[in-house]
Amino acid sequence: MHNDLSFTTIGHLCKWAAQTYGTMPALEEGRTYSFIELDELRQQAARALIALGVKKGDRVMVWGPNTWHWVVAALGLVSIGAILIPASTRFKASEMDDLIERSGTPLLFSAGQFLGKYYPQELADKTRSGLNQLVIMGEAQDERDCGWQAFLEKGNSISAQQLHDVEQSVGPDDLCDMLFTSGTTGFPKGVMFGHKQCLMGVDGWADRVGLTKGDRVLVIPPFFHAFGYRCGVLVCLLRGATLIPHLTYQPDEILSRIETSGISVIPGPPAIFQGMLQEENLGQYNLSTLRVGVTGGAVIPPALIRDMRQILGFKDVVSGYGLTECGGFGTMCSADDDDETIATTAGRPQPGLEVAIKDTSGSILPAETTGEVVIRGYAVMQGYFNNEEATQEIIDEQGYLHTGDLGQLDKDGNLKIKGRLKDMYICGGFNCYPAEIERLLSSNPAIGSAAVIGIADDRLGEVGCAFVVLKPGHQLSAEEVISWARDHMANFKCPRRVEIVKTLPLSAQSKVRKQDLYELLNNRAEALVE
Repeated sequence: MHNDLSFTTIGHLCKWAAQTYGTMPALEEGRTYSFIELDELRQQAARALIALGVKKGDRVMVWGPNTWHWVVAALGLVSIGAILIPASTRFKASEMDDLIERSGTPLLFSAGQFLGKYYPQELADKTRSGLNQLVIMGEAQDERDCGWQAFLEKGNSISAQQLHDVEQSVGPDDLCDMLFTSGTTGFPKGVMFGHKQCLMGVDGWADRVGLTKGDRVLVIPPFFHAFGYRCGVLVCLLRGATLIPHLTYQPDEILSRIETSGISVIPGPPAIFQGMLQEENLGQYNLSTLRVGVTGGAVIPPALIRDMRQILGFKDVVSGYGLTECGGFGTMCSADDDDETIATTAGRPQPGLEVAIKDTSGSILPAETTGEVVIRGYAVMQGYFNNEEATQEIIDEQGYLHTGDLGQLDKDGNLKIKGRLKDMYICGGFNCYPAEIERLLSSNPAIGSAAVIGIADDRLGEVGCAFVVLKPGHQLSAEEVISWARDHMANFKCPRRVEIVKTLPLSAQSKVRKQDLYELLNNRAEALVE
């Protein structure tokens, strides 16, 4: 931990931030909340939860977009030892019903009216009846629901001493949250994470990024994702920065907000910055306040790093790597690393973490050799909720977390991500890593972003199919992309098929949904048959 900090729980962090940063702006959304005001709201929410019978160890779900209500609800519940379960606003009724049932949550914080619908109406009656309470983060439109103000008022019956006693019962190794994985390979799995390991990860992340008191952080990634919550909400509390939540991603809105709100730091996956760069009216915005751009969560084309500096005007660009099973932490570049390191690697392990490369037999591989990335140290999850078998499958006997990502370490210990084990395809006997091919394609000055998948081929077994988004004002045919690829990469890496598309399908975390790309190809094939 930061050597002048003694807290080991998120509740104590909130108190410390209020005492340390006082009336400085902590959060801006409609109005400005100081660190003192935010902590007062957090305490009021905590008292209300105690009044509703929520106890230490209870799992409480928060289902809503990036708003100050989300922040207050989350901080309030973890302060009393309850376990935060963030739920995606993109979840459909059946997904929420399943998650609520399997988590056993007694209380759900839900968005009210958002994106043209009243969110609780999405839930099945059976699911609603199984909840002790449903609290709306806003105005309630159903008599069965408790509105936000009515919820806060329930805390008036709980004294400050009662709250203090409950907070003191929460320890550094207690669970603070349980983030459910995306479920692309089956039912989502709950990743159990504790207070101290969470704060250690945030502290190390803030050091590498160079976040400072007074920074103004625009948080576009959803709070229900580790990146948005930990490297948005918690890091601002830790460093005295102003949290500015953003609801929905539209590049022109982001650019406008940078100008009007004096944004200095933006964390987010590459797709966020690629979208900004592809905005036709980019040159009309004043982006002079930008200081640090932080990206990760995918392989980053070197051209993107250069464009973030030269076109968007970020003074520092930092990249990193992590996954939910290690809290979103792993490796990070430093703000003072050279451009080549930032553009081509995900940096070195954060303090207290070990990163190694293993082969399929479990042996650790030497530098410059590709294998599976494994991570060991304080940030490795406490396990999957109610799933010991899956936990043992991903954490080996040596304590290494197997990430499922392919990578290698260079001679300086920087991690280079090569792609996903399951994404790899074999073309004519050669291993092809989509992430590498995507990076090469993105170096074409006309290509804004690209996604590559492997498809069946009678002669070569599998070949690459690239989905390409062009930069504004550029024209390029599929044939021209293939021709360019042949001039710039080994033949076996060259995509044999190219689809020029306007956008790539993104998840709520702004990662490309490759399954959707396969479905797109299947739909087109069926249309041709018909």
